[in-house]
Amino acid sequence: MSTSTTLEAPSTGTWDGGNEPFKASYGKLMMWFFLLSDAFTFGALLIVYGLSRHKHLPYTGEPEAFIFSTEYWPIPEKVFNAFPGFHGVDLPLAFVALMTMILILSSVTMVLAVEAGHRMDKNDVQKWLLWTILFGGTFLGCQAWEWAHFITGDDQGMLLSDGARVFGANLTVNQYGPPLFADLFFFITGFHGTHVFSGVVLLIMIFINTVNGVYHKRGHYEMVEKVGLYWHFVDLVWVFVFTFFYLI
Repeated sequence: MSTSTTLEAPSTGTWDGGNEPFKASYGKLMMWFFLLSDAFTFGALLIVYGLSRHKHLPYTGEPEAFIFSTEYWPIPEKVFNAFPGFHGVDLPLAFVALMTMILILSSVTMVLAVEAGHRMDKNDVQKWLLWTILFGGTFLGCQAWEWAHFITGDDQGMLLSDGARVFGANLTVNQYGPPLFADLFFFITGFHGTHVFSGVVLLIMIFINTVNGVYHKRGHYEMVEKVGLYWHFVDLVWVFVFTFFYLI
């Protein structure tokens, strides 16, 4: 009686395990899945903003005669027209445009950090990561100023029907128009700002690891690439937030 055993050769197909079907590591795939789910969240928020705006009456008068009122949705250029150091000067969306440019520049430096990682150039990775951190921190500082100004309000405020005058905005009172406008502003820009803050924390962590040579010893800078995907996503989302909330 024969006791020999025949072993089957292991499968080596694309989907048989042990391979990278999309030429991407497990970590990169998980990052893409996370970003996809996050995109749905931001998409839902922007849809809510669009529906809320559609439900409220738009201002139809002459732009020069515009005054803040709870009866119609405010014109963004009249709300976000302040600039640090230029008190009382009408600069529609100038500060928001500056914030957008800072965030786009941070994406450029992030691309350069990833490219330096592919070349295994530790010094360049450090340099471009540091620039990205500085741009991200600057954006957060700008957003904090914009929030402070929005909460404080301007010198005119809004006159209510009972003769009282309100200044600034919070979750229940809004000098710029319906309270829902302020609620959505705080929630959408705050949600995005939380993502930027998380991104800056991640950047600081991988910057420290880069300085300590962690990725160089591994033989690759894939972690920089994964955090770069997250950072580009945050920048891309801001473009949509800027377009929906400030331009349309």
